[in-house]
Amino acid sequence: MNGERIIPHLPGLRRYARLLTGDPHRADDLVQDALLRACAKWTLWRPDSDLRAWLFTVMHNVFINQLRAAPPASVQFDELAEAGHSEDPAVGIDLQRALARLPDDQREVLLMVTVEDFSYADVARVTGVPVGTVMSRLSRARRRLREAMEGSREATDARSHLKVMK
Repeated sequence: MNGERIIPHLPGLRRYARLLTGDPHRADDLVQDALLRACAKWTLWRPDSDLRAWLFTVMHNVFINQLRAAPPASVQFDELAEAGHSEDPAVGIDLQRALARLPDDQREVLLMVTVEDFSYADVARVTGVPVGTVMSRLSRARRRLREAMEGSREATDARSHLKVMK
């Protein structure tokens, strides 16, 4: 019965986990750990609340605990090249690098709002911070992402104007 309620949320959990970890194998482990925790703590979920937000909260907390317990790993966003929505593959790679450079708290908020279409209030509940903090983190993430993308575009443009001398 619980599994029937959880199954529709698996694609979103997996997508978010992949974007958070940058590694499909680590993402699958994160989702599995989060589902194990959710099943163990099922009695804490209130039927009148949003199950999707609760599952993302559980996964967020598992992810934070894993970050605290392990040394920082190299983050690679293999599947984000497609998310760049550009004919130029370099743009997708630049987006991957820019996302990887964002602080975890900013990247989490940005991905929940832009990829998973969470409201600010839902992100606040998932992350356990006030809505104003969510808005601030989102603003900083967008600014840093924009600056990183503009910087990489300027570097690419500068290289394209160089003359090749023999």
